[in-house]
Amino acid sequence: MSKPIVAVVGRPNVGKSTFFNKIVGRRVSIVEDTPGVTRDRIYAEAEWRGIQFALIDTGGIDPNTKDVILSQMREQAEIAMDMADVILFIVDGKDGLTASDREVANMLMRTGKKVILLVNKIDNPGLPEDFYDFYELGLGEPIPISSVNMLNLGDVLDMIVDNFPELPAEDEDESVKIAVVGKPNVGKSSLINALLGENRVIVSEIAGTTRDSIDTPFIKGDDKYVLIDTAGIRRKSKVNEHIERYSVIRAIAAIERCDVCLLMIDATEGVTEQDKKIAGIAHEAGKGMIVVVNKWDLVEKETNTMKEFQKDMANELQFMSYAPSVFISAVTKQRLTNVIDMAKVVAEKRAMRIPTGQLNSLIIDAVMMNPTPSDKGKHLKIYYATQVGVKPPLFSFQVNKRDLMHFSYARYLENKIRAAFGFEGTSIKFVFREKGEKDND
Repeated sequence: MSKPIVAVVGRPNVGKSTFFNKIVGRRVSIVEDTPGVTRDRIYAEAEWRGIQFALIDTGGIDPNTKDVILSQMREQAEIAMDMADVILFIVDGKDGLTASDREVANMLMRTGKKVILLVNKIDNPGLPEDFYDFYELGLGEPIPISSVNMLNLGDVLDMIVDNFPELPAEDEDESVKIAVVGKPNVGKSSLINALLGENRVIVSEIAGTTRDSIDTPFIKGDDKYVLIDTAGIRRKSKVNEHIERYSVIRAIAAIERCDVCLLMIDATEGVTEQDKKIAGIAHEAGKGMIVVVNKWDLVEKETNTMKEFQKDMANELQFMSYAPSVFISAVTKQRLTNVIDMAKVVAEKRAMRIPTGQLNSLIIDAVMMNPTPSDKGKHLKIYYATQVGVKPPLFSFQVNKRDLMHFSYARYLENKIRAAFGFEGTSIKFVFREKGEKDND
């Protein structure tokens, strides 16, 4: 199920990053008293009243700027606004109402989205005399906040979740949703066209609501799939290196909605920072992952070319070593038939359940082979393990003392579970409970 998306927008230096960090509960954005410091959107997952949502921090909007960097930041914010279910418009209570605020408000009203107006930097008791000027923006009642002092942030979070659209019922047809993600010009469109050409029974094309994507249901054999195309960039932006920033936010929404991500890598370039950023988002979201190395036909081959590429790729993407890879050419259709077959397997593994008896037998054997860690003479004891969730697989371990579970031992247990049961293409998540704690997952 996809999470609602909340975009934080406003002029430079009104306190958006400080607000963002307080909401997500950790220092994610860079906070610096310099306008325009947040030049890229920053994304994080947040939760309030048990409802999870995606929060996007944007660069500041200066509607009339001719400065190249500020202009790019405005375009990033426009993309975030296109995708958001709720928009938080932050203005500066110390500066008062500005002409730029009016311009931004006009941009926001044209989106037709729910906009919550937040007047930041109200750090002292009482409202400034010019506070009520913000009613002129036509965005409803302005909410006074102090991001630094966390004033009224709980009320703001209540308003956010109260304005989320109703989530649709789970898809009954159990179609495997496959998102094609990656940086621009890596061959996403070519892959999509080639896949749909190979799998000729296309059901329909559905415009992807506000998510700027096209969903294409299709059938292969007895299996139903939905291909989520994120390739199209409809902005007026010139095609240059700055567009790579935009692909991340497009990937976020597609990742949230899919079961399996096809992360496309350009074989002529190798794994880039942009690729790692998109891969990290999908990994954290617990989605199925397949690395699709495209344009392999353009690479000059020697005896161990593919092995060397795989080695380099594994080093760059160490956090998702579980993801299988396939080397293709979308143009020549080399190894193309493997892609959908692999996606089917990954989707099945992501939904797989392990019987509790088998799991605990495996854990007992693993502990006998490699005893649990200890600290100051006290050993970690694992009393019981059970799988409490799927998509992605989630395992709960009841232990005597959670702090004794070192990350290296958790990795050892994960490797043992993978060796026994597979789970190719999906992350595995662990939760460790002490006696008396309940599983809430």
